[in-house]
Amino acid sequence: MPLSTLPLFKALQRSAESMPTLAARFAENSQRVQQLTFHVGDELLVDISRQQVCPAVLQQLCDLARQMNLPKAIAGLFADNQFNPTEQRAVLHTALRMPAGAVLMRNGENIIPVVHAELAKMRRFCQRIHNGEWRGYTGLPVTDVVNIGIGGSDLGPAMVCEALKPYCTTGIRAHFVSNIDPAHLATTLNQLNPATTLFVVSSKSFGTDETMSNAVAARQWLLNACGDDSLIQQHFVAVSTNHRKVVEFGIAAENMFEFWDWVGGRFSLWSAIGLPIALAVGFERFEELLAGAHAMDEHLRTTPLEQNIPVLLALLTVWNHNVLGHASEGVFPYSQLMHRFPAFLQQLNMESNGKSVTLNGEPVSCATGPIVFGDVGSNSQHAFFQLLHQGTAVVPAEFIGFVNSPYDFAAHRHKLLANMLAQAEALAFGKPAAEVQAELRAEGVSEQRIAELLPSKVMPGNRPSTVILCKELTPHTLGSLIALYEHKTFVQGVLWSVNSFDQWGVELGKKLASGLVSALAGETDASNHDAATQSLVKQICRWSTPAGSCKPAPTGSCKP
Repeated sequence: MPLSTLPLFKALQRSAESMPTLAARFAENSQRVQQLTFHVGDELLVDISRQQVCPAVLQQLCDLARQMNLPKAIAGLFADNQFNPTEQRAVLHTALRMPAGAVLMRNGENIIPVVHAELAKMRRFCQRIHNGEWRGYTGLPVTDVVNIGIGGSDLGPAMVCEALKPYCTTGIRAHFVSNIDPAHLATTLNQLNPATTLFVVSSKSFGTDETMSNAVAARQWLLNACGDDSLIQQHFVAVSTNHRKVVEFGIAAENMFEFWDWVGGRFSLWSAIGLPIALAVGFERFEELLAGAHAMDEHLRTTPLEQNIPVLLALLTVWNHNVLGHASEGVFPYSQLMHRFPAFLQQLNMESNGKSVTLNGEPVSCATGPIVFGDVGSNSQHAFFQLLHQGTAVVPAEFIGFVNSPYDFAAHRHKLLANMLAQAEALAFGKPAAEVQAELRAEGVSEQRIAELLPSKVMPGNRPSTVILCKELTPHTLGSLIALYEHKTFVQGVLWSVNSFDQWGVELGKKLASGLVSALAGETDASNHDAATQSLVKQICRWSTPAGSCKPAPTGSCKP
């Protein structure tokens, strides 16, 4: 039965018709913070007391989840399942971080030994790179690793390597190329020595256009330096499921790392897709990342819904999005190291739950995936928080903070955390007219000027937010945090009855683009496309410079 047709959902809608303000909720319940603060171990705390819910509403939401068979779905995530029916695939990324002695059956076979065999292969490879045994074509050890991938083969590993920069002590610098724009590959290669560079080509099919175009260009860059096809094998490895195409490219079969069709791209950083992470931070810390994710898996699997953090965050999205009508969610990590995290979450959530049909192929009966956006604090405060505080749209916010830092600037850290706490407080409680008037009078502002300023300086408040507070940004904590959001996304999909694991909406544009490449090269016309596209193709062809005639960078320009 669709979520929006359940009597409990109707009851939630009635509850929303006459809600007290957040200020009133805090005033009437002195235990509110304690009742609405939850923990995972001793490294992660989640405070939802500034969300526009009360314990009774939260209980209704949990009861609603039970009616949608969420406990059964959670159990299924750790068993042989078919959560991706349109692609006829299981969804078993949780197996990637299970310990060696665990059991997860797939078609009658325990897949955990296979997972750990591939992890062991990754470990051996990392050891060869780190101890200098693996050498480039001049006999020098590897200093730089370039991951070539896109989507889930890029966003997750790139985000983790940025977040764990303080742990990147292996001597290996990690770089990531995803964009088909030649600027991305060119500016990356300009920094590197081909004799000490290793490329990791990450593509499940080994046929993704953006990835393979960049991989072919990188191979040519290497050949221009070494002049010998046979040396490719010293500088390229692959993460794929397609042995034939990997070997045809020139990569040795033994240098291909595998993952499986039950691992979706945006859930794959725990697999061999995470090889650049292990190379940058060391395999032991990659294992800590996996352990942190597994700890969150166990929290999801074993914790009652009423204290289950991924479930509660997903239910808050249902409340905010489907009941209160808030169409977006903001995610704001107060850590510069986490600057790629919002982009990672955009793909994780919007590609997963941006769906308009149910698992049965019927139109959905309520809004699904919200628009997810964000940036690091405190930069975002000086960019778009004006809208969050005084705009007409209410944007539920999730603040992520880390108490301790690997860097010594204690005063900076305190100011950073103070800003995060202040933003959550300001969103919730605002600044009423009486307080604005009192402040202006104390400053000696005239009554006429106060009257003029008052409407612009009042902050309405009553805007919901969650604070996720972590002790420190470690590999283990980061693993838990990523898995938390994976599971939040999964639970949302269950509640909306959508397939969170396919992405057919991505495919149409790709197919249209492949047909336009020859038109832009002047080899065919674009007559089978719409009039606007035909016009733009003609203009692009008029303005295009011939191949090989690109202008050099101006003298004195910035070079990476």
